[in-house]
Amino acid sequence: VQIPIFTVDAFTNRPFSGNPAAVCLLENDLDEDLHQKIATEMNLSETAFIRKLHPGDDFTRSSCFGLRWFTPANEVPLCGHATLASAAVLFHMQKNTNSVLTFVTLSGELKARQVKDHIVLDLPLYNTYPQVNVFLCLLHIFRQATVGDMIVQDLRYSPDTKNLLVCLSDTYERSVLEELNVSAQRFLSAEKTGKVKGLILTLKGNSSGKGHDFYSRYFAPWYGVLEDPVTGSAHAVLSSYWSERLGKKEMLAFQCSRCGGELKISLRSDGRVDIAGQTAVVLKGNLTF
Repeated sequence: VQIPIFTVDAFTNRPFSGNPAAVCLLENDLDEDLHQKIATEMNLSETAFIRKLHPGDDFTRSSCFGLRWFTPANEVPLCGHATLASAAVLFHMQKNTNSVLTFVTLSGELKARQVKDHIVLDLPLYNTYPQVNVFLCLLHIFRQATVGDMIVQDLRYSPDTKNLLVCLSDTYERSVLEELNVSAQRFLSAEKTGKVKGLILTLKGNSSGKGHDFYSRYFAPWYGVLEDPVTGSAHAVLSSYWSERLGKKEMLAFQCSRCGGELKISLRSDGRVDIAGQTAVVLKGNLTF
């Protein structure tokens, strides 16, 4: 068996930055257990599998495909950067002729379109809520493994994504978030209820109206990802939070991992969010087994 595979750096226009995802093009159905075995072998935060929905479909001419995402540990319901990477493979490597691509996923239908040198993803927008029981559980975790004596301005929970959002004080600079030492592995022993699957740390950006509106880092050891470099799905949560805080529908965000990446955000009138980014394809080949 040979399966075409690509590695794509997402939310960047430079190789070896942003967030790498593996993308597999499936000409035929794959045995269920092989999805996870391949993702574990790739050992990236996400491996995406694009599959044809009908026998006559074609990666160059068809506009609708199935899409699944796997971390090295398990399948996930949504991954923004691997969706961006998948669209890049179809648009740029397969020369897909459609202006809009539709992906059928566990999170419903997701659309991707090209706008100049960016690919725009149409994603769900997830709200966050204050929940006291989650607060008490997770504040203890963060004090132990993350923020120490730092001032936490706000704590929110996204029940749809099981992400906990921790907003640090507006008095802190971007460098504080970048230099924060996070022991993500300790989250696993501290949170075993299944209520939390990801931790978002975030900070307000430049208040002058220029530059980035907010910064973030993202940790998901429950999915086998200690820190994810640039996370589209986390920004589907962050977008609603910062839109409310800043009173803005259009925002520019930066995820402050070691690789780092930039995301253009536009909240839509239909309750969804457009998240745009650039990509760089750094590897293409075939899986052989």
